[in-house]
Amino acid sequence: MIKEGMLYEKLAKQIVHCNLCAHQCTIKPDRRGVCGVRENRDGVLYSLVYGTLIAEHIDPIEKKPFFHVYPASTSYSIAAVGCNLSCKFCQNHEISQMPRSTLMIMGADIPCAEIVARAKKSGSKTIAYTYTEPTVYFELAYETAALAFKEGMKNVIVTNGYITTEAADVIAPFITAANVDLKSFRDDFYRKYCGARLAPVLETLKKIKQLGIWLEITTLLIPGLNDTDRELEDIAAFIAGLGKETPWHISRFHPQFKMLDVPATPLALLHRAVEMGKRHGLKYVYSGNVPGDEGESTYCSNCRSSLIERHGFSVVSSNLNGNKCMKCGTELEGVF
Repeated sequence: MIKEGMLYEKLAKQIVHCNLCAHQCTIKPDRRGVCGVRENRDGVLYSLVYGTLIAEHIDPIEKKPFFHVYPASTSYSIAAVGCNLSCKFCQNHEISQMPRSTLMIMGADIPCAEIVARAKKSGSKTIAYTYTEPTVYFELAYETAALAFKEGMKNVIVTNGYITTEAADVIAPFITAANVDLKSFRDDFYRKYCGARLAPVLETLKKIKQLGIWLEITTLLIPGLNDTDRELEDIAAFIAGLGKETPWHISRFHPQFKMLDVPATPLALLHRAVEMGKRHGLKYVYSGNVPGDEGESTYCSNCRSSLIERHGFSVVSSNLNGNKCMKCGTELEGVF
C-alpha cells in the first residue's frame, strides 16, 4: 500500500524535500530517496511501504535487545523493507537493502489496526518496530504506534538513529523505549561502511534522552574497524554523559553480507570493551551474541547481586521485587 508521506516540503518544478531522516533528500519527480521506499510522484512524496510488512514475528524482547524493558515478555515485531543506511555488515541486508538493489517492494498489506489487533491477541506487552529501519516506514510506525497507545500497549523502536529531530518529536508521545545502534564513534567509519555521518546519530541519542524515552544503546564490535581502546573509551564516555544508567550492549560480530572476510570478534576483545564501559561508571554493560556468557545478565548497581540471569534471549531467573533488588532495595532503572 502507498500513502502520501509525512514531513516533506514541496519545492519548485515538482521537486520535494524530505525531512524525515538526516539525509534530507531532495527528490526529483519519478525518483526515490536514499531509502528506496519514498518516491516523488508528480510533486507528491509517497511512502511505498505504508502497511506493507516484510516481517511479522513474536520475539522475546531481549532479542531487540532490550534488557530493561518488561524482562521476559514478548514483543510483537514488525518491519517493512528499506533502510536509509547501507551498512556493509547488515545482518538483515536481504530486506533492508532490497529497494536499493532491486527496486522491489515486497511484503503483505496489513492495515495498522489489524497489526495492533494481532499484537494484542499475541499477549505481547509491546510492539517493536525493528529488523530494518523504522524511520523509513515512518507513516506505518506512527499510525500503528498511535493506535496501540490508545489500546494500552507500549511501543519500542530499534533504530540506527538517523532521524531528524522533527520526526522524533512527532512520534515520541507514543514511544516508550528505543534501542539505538551506535556503530562507531568515528565519522569516517560511518561514511565508509554505512553511507552516513556520525553527528546526526549523536544528536538523536541526546534527543531521546531529552524526550524522556527509555534508551538502550548497541555497538557491534567489528575487529580492526571500531575496536581500538581510544574509540571504545570515547563511546563509553559519551554514554556516561547521557546518563550512567543507560545500558550499553556490546555485540559480537559474525562475518556477513559484504564483510565475509572479517573474523568474528574475539571474546577477549568483547570482554575488554565491557570493562571499559564499567570503568567509565556505566551501571549496565552487556556482551551480546554470546549465549551463556555471564555478560548477558543484570547485576545490582549497588551490591552487585544477580538481578536477572539470562541465557541468550531467555530469562533464567529473576531476583527482583518489582524493579528493586531483593537484597539491598536498590532500584533497577528501566520500564517495568
